[in-house]
Amino acid sequence: MTTGRVSRERRGHLLLIGLDRAAKRNAFDLPLWDDLCRAYAELERDPELRVGVLHAHGDHFTGGLDLPAWVPVFSSGTWSIPDDGIDPLGLTGPRLSKPIVAAVQGICLTIGIELLLSTDVRIAADSTRFAQIEIKRGIYPVGGATLRFPREVGWANAMRWLLTGDEFTAAEALRIGLVQEVVAPGEQLARATALAEVIAAQAPLGVYATLASSRAAVPAAEHAAAARLLSDLHPLMGSEDVQEGLRAFAERRSGSFRGR
Repeated sequence: MTTGRVSRERRGHLLLIGLDRAAKRNAFDLPLWDDLCRAYAELERDPELRVGVLHAHGDHFTGGLDLPAWVPVFSSGTWSIPDDGIDPLGLTGPRLSKPIVAAVQGICLTIGIELLLSTDVRIAADSTRFAQIEIKRGIYPVGGATLRFPREVGWANAMRWLLTGDEFTAAEALRIGLVQEVVAPGEQLARATALAEVIAAQAPLGVYATLASSRAAVPAAEHAAAARLLSDLHPLMGSEDVQEGLRAFAERRSGSFRGR
């Protein structure tokens, strides 16, 4: 399968939400993004569902964005959210009010990290490799990493990875607090599901109130910064560096940037 979709599996009060474009390392094309938005909306609207488990089929969580497909979206200045969907990044429109536990393996690049940062508990296989590589393509993260990464792991820990685009390990992700547990490869989904079941067994109104109260403590400046993400990206999209970044992406090489 080369067109992305999202699997859904109900287990009691849980909804297991699986990225399913394994042949392309679960790189996000627009159909995969749209279906993920709709899966989050399904979780939100069904009163029998209390917790989501975000995971991925195949060897990798996600190779990031299928970048050429996203150039028109980024150039438009607005995220594309289906009318019947909810933004999984929690940046546009009403946010999911129910908790998400995430399970990751293999490579987890760009939007993969940003999806993790919008979830509530994260489990990684110890072979997982992370990187926020947008600056290597002449752009910058617009899915929430610049807002949430520093808040979650500390300024310098975040800048170490945001400003270099370097790859880091599951052990480093655990050290800085990006993930809460590291397990043997193949065990990440079972562990995430077990934690989700513990959460789902609690009083749901209390769980939702806990999430809402915690989110209300986020400084208003973060919401203002979120509103600027794509508008601040827009001037970069016409730069020579972005064109070089796209060529480098297609040619599987490092970019040679000139700052214009």
